[in-house]
Amino acid sequence: MTEDTQPTPGEEPSPRVPIRIEEALAAAAIAAMGLITFANVLTRYLTNISLAFTEEYAIVLMVVMTLLGTSVAVVRNHHIRITYFMDRLSPAMRRKAELFALVVTMLVFLGLAGFGSLLVWDEYRFEETSPGLGVPQWIYTIWLPVLSAVIVARAAGRFLRVMRGRES
Repeated sequence: MTEDTQPTPGEEPSPRVPIRIEEALAAAAIAAMGLITFANVLTRYLTNISLAFTEEYAIVLMVVMTLLGTSVAVVRNHHIRITYFMDRLSPAMRRKAELFALVVTMLVFLGLAGFGSLLVWDEYRFEETSPGLGVPQWIYTIWLPVLSAVIVARAAGRFLRVMRGRES
């Protein structure tokens, strides 16, 4: 696919920043969750001691993985939609509905980035610590606004590609 042509059905869109970044980070998060969980199960089975503190890490990694997956879904145009209605729209209306969905996506994740930033600032300012390990809570929470901003950027990029007619 060149810069000026439409992708054929089933062909990946071509964002300027490759989505392999998000895919690799999501794979690393899944691998880390698997290792943490395996270590917890193995330790509990062999020593009868639980590594309950690993739950904090697993939850953060799950949130990170979800946000990274959302970013990939936005780029690949795999976000949730009601295809029953979308398939019945004319191509022009389908394009308008897609642009509307991207605007709503950007607004929602802009809100998450903004309010998430306020949350991170409060946790940093008030020196909140995590309940299990006593780690500064903002270290876990910072990923919400950061990855929400990435999703906004990905949605904006897709919005521009749809507007220019490079994607349907």
